Amino acid sequence: MNVAHSGDQGSSIDDLDALAFDNRFTAAMPADPITQNSRRQVSAAAFSRVEPTPVTAPITAIWSSEVASLLGLSEAVCGSPDFAAVFGGNRTPSGADPFAMCYGGHQFGNWAGQLGDGRAIALGEIRDVNGDHQTLQLKGPGPTPYSRGADGRAVLRSSVREFLCSEAMFHLGVPTTRALSLVVTGDSVMRDMLYDGNPAAEPGAIVCRVAPSFIRFGNFQLPASRGDHDLLRQVVDYTIARDFPHLVMKSAVVDQTSILRFFEEVCERSISLVVNWMRVGFVHGVLNTDNMSILGLTIDYGPYGWLENFDPDWTPNTTDAGAKRYRYGAQPQIVHWNLVQLANALVPLLDDSAPLQEVIDQFSEKYANQFRSMIATRLGWGIHRGLDDDHLTQDLWKVLVSSEIDQVIFYRRLSLVRVTPDATDEQLLLPLEAAWYQPDEITGDVRVGLVNWLRSWAQRVRSEGTGDADRIATMNQSNPKYVLRNYLAQQVIDAATDGDYGPLHEMLEVLRHPYDEQPGREQLSAKRPEWARHRVGCSMLSCSS
Repeated sequence: MNVAHSGDQGSSIDDLDALAFDNRFTAAMPADPITQNSRRQVSAAAFSRVEPTPVTAPITAIWSSEVASLLGLSEAVCGSPDFAAVFGGNRTPSGADPFAMCYGGHQFGNWAGQLGDGRAIALGEIRDVNGDHQTLQLKGPGPTPYSRGADGRAVLRSSVREFLCSEAMFHLGVPTTRALSLVVTGDSVMRDMLYDGNPAAEPGAIVCRVAPSFIRFGNFQLPASRGDHDLLRQVVDYTIARDFPHLVMKSAVVDQTSILRFFEEVCERSISLVVNWMRVGFVHGVLNTDNMSILGLTIDYGPYGWLENFDPDWTPNTTDAGAKRYRYGAQPQIVHWNLVQLANALVPLLDDSAPLQEVIDQFSEKYANQFRSMIATRLGWGIHRGLDDDHLTQDLWKVLVSSEIDQVIFYRRLSLVRVTPDATDEQLLLPLEAAWYQPDEITGDVRVGLVNWLRSWAQRVRSEGTGDADRIATMNQSNPKYVLRNYLAQQVIDAATDGDYGPLHEMLEVLRHPYDEQPGREQLSAKRPEWARHRVGCSMLSCSS
């Protein structure tokens, strides 16, 4: 069994009982008065206090050195048995106040009522090395009052994916929750991975997720749906005062103007988030309102996926395979829809809902402007020039779906395409050949379409007058070479299931530098192999985790 840490870090805290817990949420918000850990509807409360359920043999498979450093944890403590005990749920450190949040949400467009943290328990909030608050949340530590008919556990395959993707997104520059650690529990968990009546035992694991706040749209929706306006007001006041303090610094009072400005900022953050998803090719897979962070973070890594061959209609979620509600190309519209539901939840606190509607009505234009700026950077244009660039972008999407083309490789290697007017067709296409899944298709109209677009793109690049070196550097900082491709994640999962965590550590190290060339690791940037085309875990995933 290969167990090691990844990366270097400074040292500070050598005893987890010395963590500086400062539990603002449980101190300020109303708690569930029932302390028994039984599944039930919880009313007039923002959370339930609940302890993790101990596991048999917790072992730390990996931790993030950057997150450990942020929290002030020494390398020694991260490698200790006590670290595995605490972040495997077997011991509650001094000062912690474990809890599960109560919230609701829309699932696949339908109101689901109470949901809550069914397999997540926050140990509490601590102060990081910068003095900021961070919530330490265990995913998979056992049942809570919100687990409904489930066991509150998580399996190794989903935990590997959550750990790696949390850190990958951070290094890609995409707002996200972080992951401190992945602990294997020594226990088996029964899961029906494909919901086809064939449950099987899988190794269990627990990820420690880290974020300034795990409050999501559903925290506002549930009390609003129940007509509990007192609780709704408390959630709003707390969230703005703690997570958006700049909105009340002068008056120190959360008034209607503060609420409107809060909603506007949530919209801005959500727009920036989805633009980044579209940039790197990330598909969330289950964009329910309870999976939307109020801070504009990527949250709840379930059946997500990375767009490999360019297909705007692709969804990684087997549950969504029919309707494709959460497909790649629909993510901006779904984020907009979710923001409308958040606005509806805030209406009871306002005298007039018209200002909320005005903010919502600005979504499309603001998203379009941010998307245009992003695509201009990706394509080496510097700035976006309006309709002509819109048409070139639309033409690119047509080209990318004309054959099976790996969009990650295409965008990355586009910077290497010659932009001189005398470039031959072969010179234009040669740098992109690694992106073709079906090389035999790059003939006839497909080839003509690619060449014509490349010539138009090159002309547009020349018109900007930027030197090749600067342009290539800028493009390469927007178009990653390394992403957590679905088949790469599955290979890491296969090894980890066999007790070999070496590939897990190697993958984390690669994902820490997604925009660098990383000589010797080129195979980890290659397009999806044929064997992975339809393999479970490589093509699509279910919500079973």
